[in-house]
Amino acid sequence: MIEVSHLSRQFGTFRAVDDVSFSIPTGQIVALLGPNGAGKTTTMRMICGFLGATSGSVKIDGKDVSQDPVEAKSKIGYMPESAPLYSDMIVEDYLNYVAQMQNVDAAQKVPSLCQTCGLKEVMHKNISELSRGYRQRVGLAHALMNDPEILVLDEPTSGLDPNQIEDVRALIKEIGKTRTVIISTHILGEVETLCPRVIIISKGKLVADSPTNELRERVGNALSLNLTLGGASFTDAQKVLSKIDGVCGAAKVEAAEKIKGERKLCSLRLSVKENAEVRKEIFDAAVKNKWTIYEMGVQKNSLEDVFHALTQGKDEK
Repeated sequence: MIEVSHLSRQFGTFRAVDDVSFSIPTGQIVALLGPNGAGKTTTMRMICGFLGATSGSVKIDGKDVSQDPVEAKSKIGYMPESAPLYSDMIVEDYLNYVAQMQNVDAAQKVPSLCQTCGLKEVMHKNISELSRGYRQRVGLAHALMNDPEILVLDEPTSGLDPNQIEDVRALIKEIGKTRTVIISTHILGEVETLCPRVIIISKGKLVADSPTNELRERVGNALSLNLTLGGASFTDAQKVLSKIDGVCGAAKVEAAEKIKGERKLCSLRLSVKENAEVRKEIFDAAVKNKWTIYEMGVQKNSLEDVFHALTQGKDEK
């Protein structure tokens, strides 16, 4: 269990983290999101005890990170965005060295981590010769060396190619079955794949803390309809369709494709109120006005839409 209570961090006159509170139970994978400079990494460093708080507290299973640092930190594994590895060491030697530093049985733990993190092919290689993907794996093995209950990962897939990203995601998902994991990332698709819960920080303040699927429905419009109409201008379609009960508004979008033989074509996105069913009325309006419906597709509010709304001042928690 992680308990963050009224956590703040001041750098001179700049308040990087401002009165942030949340708790994370054991065995949950949580995404910590925010724009650059929002306070994510500062918050993660305070949770891990690498950075002291100006005010507030962090407790790991009831142990205060500032008052009982050794006990609290022993439960945490941390991998920063750029894993601080000794590039002149062989991978196996490096992991043995880390095991000795942490008073872990290297003969038992290193082979186990080699298997878990997929390092078998590179154990004999110099760290400086590794791709970024394998360096991230070595950093992850380092973070897992003391078998921590909590794993904190800052941009774990940053700079990786698509194949490497898929491998690291699968590894994190497997690790998350038995541990609490906090992930900071800018890849929102990664969040939807891995994290059932999202915490968003903007300008140092917590602006959202919600299950991922509920967050999409809570912010902005829960869904929208993408329409492509033949025989209609955008002005006419907007005027008619905006009168339908449940339609909040209409925005013009670029047509996805040209329709052969159709000279008058418009594409638009309708914002729809939560739980409103408007498709029958749209179909009836199209028949009445002699429009052809080439496309009518439901599009749910994306996590990217939510992120923009919460971090650009368009919505509040």
